[in-house]
Amino acid sequence: MSIKKAESAGFCFGVNRAINIVNDLIVNDVKVCTLGPIIHNMELVRELKEKGCRPIDDIDELKDGETLVIRSHGVPKSVIDKLGAKGIDYKDATCPFVKKIHNIVAQANPDSDIVLIAGNKNHPEVQGIIGNCLAECYTFNNEAELEEILPIILKKNNTNLKVVAQTTFDTKEWEKSVKKIKKLCTNVKIFDTICNATSVRQSEADLIAAQSDFMIVIGDRHSSNTAKLFDICKRRCSDTVLIETARELDTAKVRAAKDIGVTAGASTPTRIIKEVLDTMSEIKSGETNVEESFEELLEESLKNLNTNERVMGTVISIAPNEVQVDVGRKQTGFIPVSELSNDPNVKPEDIVKIGDKIELLIMKTNDQEGTIMLSKRRVDAQKGWEELQGKVESQEILTSKVTEAVKGGVIVLYNNVRVFIPASQATASRDEKLEDLVGQEVNFRLIEVSQRGRQRRAIGSIRSVLKEQRAAQREEFWKNCEIGKRYKGVVKSLTSYGAFVDLGGVFGMIHISELSWTHIKHPSEVVNVGDTVDVYIKDINEETKKISLGFKNAEDNPWEILKRDYPEGTVVKAKIVGLTTFGAFANIIPGIDGLIHISQIANQRIDKPADILSVGETVEAKITAIDFDKKRVSLSMRALLPEDEQAPSKETAPEEAPAETESAE
Repeated sequence: MSIKKAESAGFCFGVNRAINIVNDLIVNDVKVCTLGPIIHNMELVRELKEKGCRPIDDIDELKDGETLVIRSHGVPKSVIDKLGAKGIDYKDATCPFVKKIHNIVAQANPDSDIVLIAGNKNHPEVQGIIGNCLAECYTFNNEAELEEILPIILKKNNTNLKVVAQTTFDTKEWEKSVKKIKKLCTNVKIFDTICNATSVRQSEADLIAAQSDFMIVIGDRHSSNTAKLFDICKRRCSDTVLIETARELDTAKVRAAKDIGVTAGASTPTRIIKEVLDTMSEIKSGETNVEESFEELLEESLKNLNTNERVMGTVISIAPNEVQVDVGRKQTGFIPVSELSNDPNVKPEDIVKIGDKIELLIMKTNDQEGTIMLSKRRVDAQKGWEELQGKVESQEILTSKVTEAVKGGVIVLYNNVRVFIPASQATASRDEKLEDLVGQEVNFRLIEVSQRGRQRRAIGSIRSVLKEQRAAQREEFWKNCEIGKRYKGVVKSLTSYGAFVDLGGVFGMIHISELSWTHIKHPSEVVNVGDTVDVYIKDINEETKKISLGFKNAEDNPWEILKRDYPEGTVVKAKIVGLTTFGAFANIIPGIDGLIHISQIANQRIDKPADILSVGETVEAKITAIDFDKKRVSLSMRALLPEDEQAPSKETAPEEAPAETESAE
């Protein structure tokens, strides 16, 4: 196993400067407050808090005698103005590179400039940049967001565009964005404000990740630059993890990896990086020891203690990388974290507690140091293995949790024995992602348990259990299903003509006409894959085993709503949706349009409806007639107008025309 650490990992200039400002004040016994966390690393913020530096969210929380430090991300101009107005003493630890961006946007002309900021609009640095800009400004975090903003900017004529970036913005994303902006915009000035340290850090991380089969990014999960490092590494190395401290290291993955890459965010202290590297070295050392044969261990053991011997021990202390135990001997007993459990996701404190009595296997003794290396996982695995051997023939269904996804399948930990589930046996269908199983309780059965020398192999199948469960569900469904019965189902796929729903081992289809009372062009306007829906059986074909499902409810039928809430004589506000020579169609409620005959538009004769009305206009009209059989509604605007002395002329146009249930074209 090789470990390669990025040279650029750790504090950048701006972060280091901010930390030094705070530490200098603390050393001189100054009471210190920071406006928000000084940097995005909670471990360091906690350390500073223990020294007397407290973070606050608002300057009104400041107490007498305290000095305020503005964090490295900077703040809006309004905050600086407020501090000046109140006469508050403060130290400005804003990164000089961030200050440079503040100056650029502050010079933008509100009358002729637009500022475009590449960055996360919710990040304190970007909020500070926005707060120093008097001109109209927009933010984008990726190419998709930029594509939404550019049409808005392009509509604004005679404006100059100024483009800046958050100091930790993804350099590759920035290059793509700049290319697109230059292609579409003319009066544009681009300021490359990404910090040089960020560029170097991201480039180095990209290079190391491409050469690694396991990549570790160290940093706070709230840190923007750490998150971007993770994204960059993930693109190059699929097995990339983000951890905040050494406690989160996945021992199994560290043991399995050949080439490990390590980088860290700009706000990650050197101490934390060193702890991670030291812990991995210990895991590597433990792995070497474990791989030694029992004969070699026996030769190195003390004469009064034999390896391969089981002893009882009492837990006396718990640390992130090992657990110390008292085995009743003069030597100090310790269990490396890699020998605690086969589950890579659990922490030592989740497995044992101080005072616990546990059975252990002696792995190695060291006479010079007076220590005994012990293993708990091997004892547990041996017990689990003995139990497991009898379960292949019985084909008993077992239940346990998936602990990790590995090449070609997943691992289920059952009684501390790692059971491999091949990808072909892990899911009901091949298009399901193995990663989605991690952390889930699953039912499985063993299909092979074998041992060759010291090598043991246990293989299981989740799919065979799922197939049986599905078959039982189908049998139960067909035994009890009937027309009109309601079910909850999950939408599994969409076509142009409907949605297919899993009712529990059996699929039914909701035809597109059954999804809505109004006309829709595609099922995705109403439902999406993965949605849970309430449906009822409309029809069953026993021969073909096809099920037609209903989705829309009778009470939502617009004609039922009209009957209930809009009787004849009701005055409604209706939107004109279509004009003809004999009248106008107006939408009363979604799904129902009524006809305002030309004779019912005004008190005087008109040549055509378009002389009075236009599409999109909202008018008041009275419902004068409803024909529920023919699905027609007649409306009158004239009925709401005062009668003229002269009777209106008779119209030669037809008095009746069908009211459309869909909007007129």
